[in-house]
Amino acid sequence: MPVDPVSISFPPSMQPVAPGVAPVAATSSGFGESLNKVLAAVDQTTNTANGAVADMIGGSGDVHTAMIALQRAEMTLELTVQVRNKLVQAYQDVMRMPI
Repeated sequence: MPVDPVSISFPPSMQPVAPGVAPVAATSSGFGESLNKVLAAVDQTTNTANGAVADMIGGSGDVHTAMIALQRAEMTLELTVQVRNKLVQAYQDVMRMPI
């Protein structure tokens, strides 16, 4: 059974940029919309994992597919939590700055 690579689709404004390459400015969406898209992607991977587990329990799916979906959902959630932690830390740093 072939294993699909784990991929997270982020909005263009959050795509990694190679060193020496100018980033493309996101003109079509704001920061809040980008966060909503990322959270929707997290929700989608969680729903996919839940469906794979339900299929496995129902007998129509296999363990490998369910485990891969669960790992993908877990890694997506961990990445999102780390991004949130960095945003909170940046906010706290800004609030500590003297005026």
